Amino acid sequence: MKKLFFLLFPVALFAIDLPVYREKLPNGLTVLLYPSKQAPTVSCRLFYVTGSVHEVPGNSGLAHMLEHELFKGTKKVGITDSVADAVFMREQDSLQTLIRAYTLEKKEASLIQKLKTEHDSILNEHRKIFVKDELWGAYQAAGGTGLNAFTSDLMTAYIVTLPKNKVELFLWLEADRMENAVFREFYAERDVIREERRLRYDDKPTGRYYETFNSMIYEAFPYRMPIIGWESDIQNLTREMAEEHYRKYYKPRNAILTLAGDLDVEETMALIKRYFENIPAGEAFPAITVRDPEQPGEKRLIVRRNDAPSLLDLSFQTPEVGDSTLYALDIIEGVLNGRSGRLYKRLVEEEKLAVSVRAGNSVNKYVSLFNVRVNLRAEADPARAEKILWEELEKMKTEPVHEREFQKVLNNTYAGLVRSLTDMENVATMLAWYEMFGDYRIFLNWADHLQQVSPAQIQEAAKKTFIRKKANTALLLKESEHE
Repeated sequence: MKKLFFLLFPVALFAIDLPVYREKLPNGLTVLLYPSKQAPTVSCRLFYVTGSVHEVPGNSGLAHMLEHELFKGTKKVGITDSVADAVFMREQDSLQTLIRAYTLEKKEASLIQKLKTEHDSILNEHRKIFVKDELWGAYQAAGGTGLNAFTSDLMTAYIVTLPKNKVELFLWLEADRMENAVFREFYAERDVIREERRLRYDDKPTGRYYETFNSMIYEAFPYRMPIIGWESDIQNLTREMAEEHYRKYYKPRNAILTLAGDLDVEETMALIKRYFENIPAGEAFPAITVRDPEQPGEKRLIVRRNDAPSLLDLSFQTPEVGDSTLYALDIIEGVLNGRSGRLYKRLVEEEKLAVSVRAGNSVNKYVSLFNVRVNLRAEADPARAEKILWEELEKMKTEPVHEREFQKVLNNTYAGLVRSLTDMENVATMLAWYEMFGDYRIFLNWADHLQQVSPAQIQEAAKKTFIRKKANTALLLKESEHE
């Protein structure tokens, strides 16, 4: 998450005030428009502010499942016969209800398999009236690029960049998808996601390691939920669950629409209102009131696998976005990071214990993280690497940051600024991302706060953050080593 805003937050150092137009429609849809004539294209983003943070055990992976399903079409898109479509869906739902009931009752496997075969036969007939990938095809035929979607802990995003005269296509398709989505091939797609989970997490040495580490860092807070979902939860997701979530929450009051590029604000707002203004607002999510209890002591995870690289990870919970401590932690990240940073010099160049090392001040809503990730050499002693890592963190508490180090952090942001402000895709994403945090201007004001951080504040932030009893430490080691 940090790297998203790292590219843009130095804007204030150059006294640049992005001419962003913001309007909230009566139904709650937040609209952000950034006009720029650098190219005859517009980068389009629609964020639904719903992700794994709104999930609980039993429905983990639901937002990610919806990300996939919203590409299956609507009552108008992806189908040649909407009446037959509805009949096919009812037949499949009825069979799936029986399959679930018989599975819970532990009926004979042959009976359950018979129902599954019947379901698949109906699905194959259903597919004959599909217009496969019609939504994707419409964007591609219009010259769309960068077409994608992704899910995070806080939101689900749909993105594309279009020629400036094709923006209305985006508004039509996304308004239709917001109001009329049909979850076709739900159970087949569920199996696709189960396979995706197997490949990315269950069968990948680092996949389960980081998933388990994350669920250790957060004891109660829902960031502990994997975005892709637990395997047993994915297996039991139903189309009814997905439809209920969609009907309630994938609506204007939980959405952020952002366009950046060659657009006229007045004309674009008129189009947006035409397509979105009459869509019902939807329901607000219940407030997230749960918080992790105070950590009673250091938590450690050790995972051993023969096929694993050697890794050392250290994480600390930090305050949510907007807290002044995070500006000082940004400076600390910059001082520790990079080939000229303190950690690389100690662990890679001098001690030769690691091949790479990375510190990250990962800012987020509700609660943030400061992470250090060390890729150890195969023959390295992880205990020694951990000792040196802590020595460098302790120095941040006791020794003022040199002016040269501070300036290095600022200089790195200058280069990022030049790149980011010429990239409308990045600008569009950042506007939506920080609006999701509460106000898109957070990243515009970040540099002002960064520049005002004092050496004493950096030391104070280090003292508040790098506390052993608040540390979360993880090691991924080969089984044949360090037994």
